[in-house]
Amino acid sequence: MRHDQEFRSIPNVVRTAARRFGDAPALVDGDLRLSFRELEGLMVRAVRSALALGIGPGDRVGLCAPNSAEWIVAALGIQGAGGVVVPLNTRFKAQEIAYILRKSGAKALFAAASFLGTDYIAELRRADPELPALRTTVSLLGPQGEAGLAWGQFMGAESPSQAAHASIDRLTPDHICDVMFTSGTTGHPKGVILTHGQSLRAYGWMSTEYTFDASDSFLVIPPFFHCFGYKAGWLASLMHGVTVVPMAVFDARRALEVIAKERVSILLGPPTIFHDLLNHPERPDFDLSSLRVSMTGGTTVPESLIRAMKKDLSFDIVMSAYGLTESTALVTTTRVGDTAETVARTTGRPVPDVEVRIADDAGSEVPPGRDGEILVRGYNVTRGYWDDPEATAAAVDADGWLHTGDIGHLDAAGNLAIVDRKKEMYIVGGFNAYPAEIEKLLLGYGPIAQVAVIGVPDERLGEVGCAFVVPHPGADIGEEDVVGWAREHMANFKVPRHVRFVDALPRNASQKVLKHELRARFGEC
Repeated sequence: MRHDQEFRSIPNVVRTAARRFGDAPALVDGDLRLSFRELEGLMVRAVRSALALGIGPGDRVGLCAPNSAEWIVAALGIQGAGGVVVPLNTRFKAQEIAYILRKSGAKALFAAASFLGTDYIAELRRADPELPALRTTVSLLGPQGEAGLAWGQFMGAESPSQAAHASIDRLTPDHICDVMFTSGTTGHPKGVILTHGQSLRAYGWMSTEYTFDASDSFLVIPPFFHCFGYKAGWLASLMHGVTVVPMAVFDARRALEVIAKERVSILLGPPTIFHDLLNHPERPDFDLSSLRVSMTGGTTVPESLIRAMKKDLSFDIVMSAYGLTESTALVTTTRVGDTAETVARTTGRPVPDVEVRIADDAGSEVPPGRDGEILVRGYNVTRGYWDDPEATAAAVDADGWLHTGDIGHLDAAGNLAIVDRKKEMYIVGGFNAYPAEIEKLLLGYGPIAQVAVIGVPDERLGEVGCAFVVPHPGADIGEEDVVGWAREHMANFKVPRHVRFVDALPRNASQKVLKHELRARFGEC
């Protein structure tokens, strides 16, 4: 049976897991240890509380907090009440978060009262006091914020238990579970609509293929505001009785401690994580023999890294995969038994019931080995962008093909290799960075007249941004000024690590910036 038919909804995964796995450990977050039965109890309380708060079918609710037990319970409570989770990047600044909350029409906000020195609700009240989502707020992971409810107060505002179970029972695979915002070439984030069924079908299959088992423990480092940490992480784990160990902020030494203490066997993430674990001077002091399954994605993976992950980190299985938010973040993956060369060179074959074709600029399919745009069709493709029919029509054609904007080719065995990104997106330590969005933000800095951003190689993070800046006449600014301003106004991964000042940006006859020339200039500097 398909996992979407078996479970029907994400909250029902927890109810099913409680019956199957009972008192086995479901979640370990610091000193907090919850069994599957206890997690179900907390979820039902959260659903009762969400209903009492007025959250109902189709209501969008922002969720901004680091990986934690409270994030999971809050999401389950919102979804169980019929609501739609809008995950928010904890690295975003208040203006970035406010845009997403307004665009999604969020009626409430659950946010960390204190994370990395930030009280998100307080910051939003200062930046946009009339924001509708601020009328109903719940503070997570700390004391009550400036207004609204503390987490403990929220969990005490309960409606009848029968109402919570009835609400969960009404959910179907076709109901929307979340709207996940991703940026694009326009510079404005777009809300990708995904359903319970898509998520369960994709990650139920993936986790089965990756051999997730009830004896496993999964240290979830990728952030929950992304499918990597949320759906390939805690959701996939709960389906199989895997113990979830969330990590709020990645620290290599702390990760080594947790792996040894909790006998972690599953660890998925961008290559940066594995580089840092391998290179940590204290790694030999920790018992890492429990490590079993890994998948690394987000950028090109050197074959040497895969071999080191198996030899020095004890992994038996190392996979690679490809996806984008618009495809439920899963399109292709390698399989158990594939060679290190296949894992390094490709992202594997399409998942079942998903089609991939490579097309030229005219839209015609090209033969294996030839590069073209990657098109995807299947159950995993988004239902569209929230409140943006024009962008939806541009991304998904009349025949249901998602135009990814990524360039690649299929080999004779059907493995997909990514060779370039048509939309110029680059990946900073596992985070997608979009030049158009960063350029739009940088133009808010008064001394900058024009700017173009490209991704450039970085030994540790894979890629980082380089901003080519044309200052206004008479402006006296240096690299540290641009970087300092950027750190105050955008998420850290978006901040350019390099700044080059130029008299003019190279353009073609249509006035489009010639970014290939900028890449050549960076290499010559």
